Amino acid sequence: MNALLILLIGIVVVVGSVLVLKLHALLALILGAVVVVILTPTNNVFRSSARPAAFTIQSIDSATGIVTIINHNRLKEKLSTGAELVCLSNSELNQIGFLKVETANKDTIVATARLIKGNLPEPNAIVIEKSKEPSFWKSARTAAGERLSEAFGKTAGNVGILIMMAAIIGQCLLESGAAEGIIIAIRRVLGDKRTPLAFSLSGFLLTIPCFFETVFYLMIPLGKMMRARTGKDYTLYVMSIIAGGTMAHSLVPPTPGPTFTATEFNISFPAMMLGGALVGLPAAMVGLLYAHFANRRWDIPLREEIVVAADGNTGVENPTNDRQLPNLFLSFIPVLLPIILICIATVLETSIANGERTGQPSGLAVWSKTSPIASCLKLIGNRNIALILTAVLALLLVWKTKSAKQARLSVQHALNGSAVMVLIIAAGGAFGGALQQTDIADQLKTLVPTARFSLIPLAFLLTTLIRTAQGSATVAMITASGIIAPIAAVGGLGFHPIYLALAIGCGSKPIMWMNDSGFWVISKMSGMTEGETFKTASVMMLIMALTGLVVVMAGAILMPMV
Repeated sequence: MNALLILLIGIVVVVGSVLVLKLHALLALILGAVVVVILTPTNNVFRSSARPAAFTIQSIDSATGIVTIINHNRLKEKLSTGAELVCLSNSELNQIGFLKVETANKDTIVATARLIKGNLPEPNAIVIEKSKEPSFWKSARTAAGERLSEAFGKTAGNVGILIMMAAIIGQCLLESGAAEGIIIAIRRVLGDKRTPLAFSLSGFLLTIPCFFETVFYLMIPLGKMMRARTGKDYTLYVMSIIAGGTMAHSLVPPTPGPTFTATEFNISFPAMMLGGALVGLPAAMVGLLYAHFANRRWDIPLREEIVVAADGNTGVENPTNDRQLPNLFLSFIPVLLPIILICIATVLETSIANGERTGQPSGLAVWSKTSPIASCLKLIGNRNIALILTAVLALLLVWKTKSAKQARLSVQHALNGSAVMVLIIAAGGAFGGALQQTDIADQLKTLVPTARFSLIPLAFLLTTLIRTAQGSATVAMITASGIIAPIAAVGGLGFHPIYLALAIGCGSKPIMWMNDSGFWVISKMSGMTEGETFKTASVMMLIMALTGLVVVMAGAILMPMV
């Protein structure tokens, strides 16, 4: 069956299961993956398995039968003189010829081979080493259920620890009062006049380890208190909270959506964090400008009574009132420590890799190879270890401010929610893996316009369509990543795949409406009507998404990083 038809059926099954059958996203993604796996021919699976280890035909001399082969995939394996190769057709999923390598340079970027059997291949056809062919057929003939569970398990292994530890860190920030301390500190630095900016920055920072809905629950009482104190600008306060939190939710790991997307596109955590911040913060600031406009146009009232003391105090300086907030330095540790550790380890590993590539290790490369301290930093800078250590410190913060019992309850509460999210993302990985095995990349790349930068807005629009149809930003990112990542893996984009990952993150913002749980959280917690929520928060998300897309496109054109 044609891979594009299988893709269409898979998308219809996932989105239709959510909208029509009202199935949970986990079941919808698993059902879609099962349908795709069953419909995928064995030959497609073989080709998709072989593609990562394949070389590409660069040119053909029909007179002599000499074929030039290029290593587009930058494979580490070396082609040796005399090695036999199997050539696969572009138009059919079968062997069309056998080649024997005649010359191969030392880095295997280019090699030449002669046809020894069959027909000459076509330009851009792929070739694999004959010795590896049986292993690819073995993978292709593996039972559908086993291939499905393998993709499910691989995804869970990649993101499971990260998401669960991030959930624990976020819960501890709330329980200990550290999150409130961060918000109050930022607002004091910026002043009362810049409270909306403080809310946006606080929301962006806190949504990195926490879920957006959790941060909104935490911050909306502060918005209501500021409205009671000033007697105005309630629309502005609510929207400023949304502006920062919602962009970080889809762009900065270890939040589930960007964590999965970074994994699918093989993007390092520091790179995704930095890219998400560079795109998300400008988009949030543009959203804040719209919030000021909406606040002047629609004066939405505060529809509940907030008690104001005789001195005008609402308790906003210390909304906990019943306990002392932790030290500000301790409050920031759970947010900043994993970022610092991961970045240090990345610098060390990059230094070593550069030294090995040039054959002249120096500076950090020499130090990192010989120093026990550097070895320790690389260990604790592993993204899983860094988040585990940070989660332990966050639990100690809860134990210090509350009790050991509350620390245990924090873990239980965090895992109850994060475990479901890990399963949903693993199911999304199974769906994406099933689509990849259709060899969809080979067919989609022929449909992508010659201007490769057009793939960025296409990724954005695809994610937007899925988000609008079924409501969940995370599920939209998971589904779109499974479709777009195989195309990026083929290479030849002309820009770094991080731009596709960021475009998918921005595309998951519009259109927020009644099928999204976040829409109802914002509406009910703020006291706004459905119409008020749509013309304020939903429109702002659309504006921020388009702003993010413009920033991504500008980055890809001006700094392609290839």
